[in-house]
Amino acid sequence: MSAPAPDGAVTVVTQTQVLPGFEESFAVWQEQTSAAIAGLPGFLGQTVMRPSPPAQVDWVILQRFDSSAAAVAWLNSPLRLARVTGAQSMLVGRDDIHIVPDGQSGVLPAPVSAVISTRIKPGQEAAYRTWEQRIASAQSKAPGFQGYRFEAPIPGVQEDWLSILRFDSEDNLQRWLASPERKTLLAEAEPFTEEFHARIARAGFDQWFAQPAKGQPSQAAWKQNMVVLMLLYPVVFLFGLAVQGPLLMGKWGIAFPIALFIGNVVSICLLNYLVPWTSQRFSWWLSPARPSGALDLRGTVLILAIYAVLIAAFTLLPH
Repeated sequence: MSAPAPDGAVTVVTQTQVLPGFEESFAVWQEQTSAAIAGLPGFLGQTVMRPSPPAQVDWVILQRFDSSAAAVAWLNSPLRLARVTGAQSMLVGRDDIHIVPDGQSGVLPAPVSAVISTRIKPGQEAAYRTWEQRIASAQSKAPGFQGYRFEAPIPGVQEDWLSILRFDSEDNLQRWLASPERKTLLAEAEPFTEEFHARIARAGFDQWFAQPAKGQPSQAAWKQNMVVLMLLYPVVFLFGLAVQGPLLMGKWGIAFPIALFIGNVVSICLLNYLVPWTSQRFSWWLSPARPSGALDLRGTVLILAIYAVLIAAFTLLPH
């Protein structure tokens, strides 16, 4: 796992959209960039969240540094500028890049987050701060709200005011973003707002997996999905065979929809322990020291073989 963040640590949050058909090329580019950044002074670790259409179409890259100076040095470095220039032909529109101080509530990931950047008209900063307090109070009462970060501009580095909203689900976030209350508040901010931009980031199963150590590439979402399926399948099957069928539905007469719901709750609770433990045993595949097609293939074949063994074993059990 990544080392604890020192005092003054920051995260560079980058959101970008890739042209259709260039996804794999961009993934290769991102892996190469990850390898290039690994040796920089002050670099602590990186997390890459792939798009999850249709809710999230952006790539979200989180790069952690031990200080704002180290983050700014990376953003302004000839190495990064050369890397970014090489990727421009694969991208749609502008990137959103922000530096956010690390805090006890973290930056990302959450089940779903909205990263909102706002540029204020000169001289309207006090009015914006007053308005921001009002919308912060309103959104804290929204269903599913989990947290909020608000950061002022960093002169010479980041000219936008940055807000990060964290919610427990896509539905609850979208409900707040489309709410009449929020639309009314946004209309009130128009007199002192020059530019407003919001993008959504989803975390998927990241909360169950340890972040890669310094210098290691981020974990691919498809690998995480395979690990979760490898554990979810036997948990659901065995709970259904040993508990849901004979006890919940048989002995106690609980209706199938309720029994199924109970089974899902138990499965999720068990995965909270099983996935972190298993992901450590598969760290050689989830977070290899360097990208390797051969290593990817070996891990994939191993998990597919485990799938086959589980299916064959469960087929032989009495139903």
